[in-house]
Amino acid sequence: MSDDAGWPLLKRILFRFAVAFFVLINFPFPFDFFPSDKLEPFLLAISDAPVHLAARWLHVSVAIRPNGSGDTTYNWVNLLCVAVIAAAITLIWSILDRRRANYDKAWIVFRIYLRFVLAAAMISYGIAKAFPSQFPAPMLDRLMQRFGDASPMGLLWTFMGSSVAYNVFSGTAEMLGGLLLTMRRTTLLGALVSMGALINIVMLNFAYDVPVKIYSSQLLAMAILIALPDIPRLINFFIRNRPITPAPLPRLTQSRAGKIAGIVVRTLVVALYLVMSIREVRENMRIFSGPASRSPLYGIWRVDGFQVDGREIPVGTDLTRWRRLIFDIRTTVSVQQMDDSSRRLRAQIDEKKRTLTISRRNEPAWDGRLAYTRPDPNTLTIDGVVGGHQLHALCHSEPIPKFLLTTRGFHWVNEYPFNR
Repeated sequence: MSDDAGWPLLKRILFRFAVAFFVLINFPFPFDFFPSDKLEPFLLAISDAPVHLAARWLHVSVAIRPNGSGDTTYNWVNLLCVAVIAAAITLIWSILDRRRANYDKAWIVFRIYLRFVLAAAMISYGIAKAFPSQFPAPMLDRLMQRFGDASPMGLLWTFMGSSVAYNVFSGTAEMLGGLLLTMRRTTLLGALVSMGALINIVMLNFAYDVPVKIYSSQLLAMAILIALPDIPRLINFFIRNRPITPAPLPRLTQSRAGKIAGIVVRTLVVALYLVMSIREVRENMRIFSGPASRSPLYGIWRVDGFQVDGREIPVGTDLTRWRRLIFDIRTTVSVQQMDDSSRRLRAQIDEKKRTLTISRRNEPAWDGRLAYTRPDPNTLTIDGVVGGHQLHALCHSEPIPKFLLTTRGFHWVNEYPFNR
């Protein structure tokens, strides 16, 4: 569309709202890529102010901030604030700029902004799958858990983590979409690839109750918006079987120096982001799945003796009695009770002092401070205070089963379905 062509009023209003909404919802991008102890609290205060104000009006608590869940009350109130503020900005902008016929040049800038916001997300999430860290292999406690006790999200994480090949495949698709978005000529293809990946991700998040519904939907909306001007051409080509003309590929500048500078800056920024993302993923893999991540108490420990406040709890008399302790990575321990239900706890192990500190993720007031001994490699004793009660446990190691999920592998030939 040329600079002289006028946009319909509704299109101009929707453009203004889209700019305001997506800039606000993605804030503080790109400033969050500049680590600074002074900048971070300032940006956080800006983001928090309208949320806390709205929470008081709505009489809801936003004390729990995003914590791995992106669908907290804070997130939903923030989404409402962004929509309301964006609507207010749209109204003021429409009044002050009511004589402008179109936003052709502004659309070029805004589309570049959307491309790189979306590309950053697709690349980082893609790398986290291509180098499996988002979905690590199922841990011992997950493999020992009753199938029916798994949450929908836990089932999805187990499904993804049990196949490195599928992790790499899905991650590569996300990375491809992100990288294509960074180049002007492949923007449409990048948006379509990203849309394909994101539609599946959004559906999984909703179907398996993964608390990233808001953010994944936001990413999908940006992919659709980037591709939106080309939708009529795609319909003509794929559905109406009509010839189409090449789409214009406008630039911010037509000067040779400006073009070269843009290519150089884009290449350096993308390369730097790739390096940073790979380093971060490798560090996460070292912490959560590398040799250094393994707990010094690694294994499945059967609790043969269990006392609470000096009283022996025999097997079969109390369903809350500990049945097993399962140690895998250093930072967690799972307690399996007599009814086979299990709970993963945070753990801090001090090998020198032989101490074990445990806590529950959502109950900061609850903790356990324990001391352990290893009389022999197959025996573990634990003593201390857990949840305000004196506890003693005598444990013996159990052989780790060869789980079918992790040992079945791939087979070209299957004479019969192997569905267990």
